[in-house]
Amino acid sequence: MATHSTSSTLPLNAKRVSKVVTSPDGGELTILHDVSLSLKQGDAMAVVGTSGSGKSTLLGLLAGLDQATEGEIQLFGESLTTLNEDARAALRAGRVGFVFQSFQLLPGMTALENVMLPLELADNGNPRQTAVDALEHVGLGERLLHYPNQLSGGEQQRVAIARAFASKPKLLFADEPTGSLDQETGHKITNLLFDLRSQTDAALLLVTHDSELAERCDHRLHLEAGRLESIS
Repeated sequence: MATHSTSSTLPLNAKRVSKVVTSPDGGELTILHDVSLSLKQGDAMAVVGTSGSGKSTLLGLLAGLDQATEGEIQLFGESLTTLNEDARAALRAGRVGFVFQSFQLLPGMTALENVMLPLELADNGNPRQTAVDALEHVGLGERLLHYPNQLSGGEQQRVAIARAFASKPKLLFADEPTGSLDQETGHKITNLLFDLRSQTDAALLLVTHDSELAERCDHRLHLEAGRLESIS
């Protein structure tokens, strides 16, 4: 359930997070204002809102890819505010997975190598076999040695999902995971994403314009012009 709990055991807990940047005219522009949320293990939350409402900015802050101007964000009880970039990366390694709209696959690497890379960086004991297992699990056992440009959009997103789940993360961030796909492929990717989430009991926070995807989540957080309108 999405509540404003202060428990240090939550995978994700954010309190009064704001993001202010310098506008082109030299003034200040508030992208996010005073947003609080928390996510329990195994729960899924969709962040919805119109374009420019701050959804992707919020996801980047919560994942520690960017720093908030104000407020506190905790991953697994550790405050991102007190950690430098290397320490934030170390906190994410092995425990946090990512899926992006643009897939973010390295074009010079095969599907297998793309999945293996973060496992090797995280010093996984058997990265090759783990990656093979993950790709077989998403139905790409016959495509291990194909490069991204030899795969369809849906297949590329399945590689990205295999990469995200290979390390068995306890928290997954997804930014418009079906945004580049046609409706039928997007539906299949949605089913795959939620099947894997159920199997791993990962907490899931995703940004989406897809109403079907949002409805599959336990909770929906609605942003409007950088402000939290509601959590349901």
